[in-house]
Amino acid sequence: MSDVRLKVGGRYYTVACADGEEDRLRGLAAQVDEKVASLGAAASANEGKNLLFAAIFLADELDEAKRSAKPAAADDSAMTQRLERIADALEKTADALEAAGQRA
Repeated sequence: MSDVRLKVGGRYYTVACADGEEDRLRGLAAQVDEKVASLGAAASANEGKNLLFAAIFLADELDEAKRSAKPAAADDSAMTQRLERIADALEKTADALEAAGQRA
């Protein structure tokens, strides 16, 4: 375990993470800090409230990303089905060629 010092919303926090995850955690904290900073004049004097809004904004972005990724997954499913039909057709063709070769 490693301890990482993070700056979010003008304050420093020390958190523990798995060895090797330090840079990833710093990057994620930087995203949260960016969201807190984006509150600008709407920022509250209440630090917890600012962090809550930052978390909600990030959750909204994640939700939008998941929603936009779903059609791609449907396309993958259709592609998989198409590839399975092609594979079946190739197997039937190979079987037919093999049977024709055995008769000759």
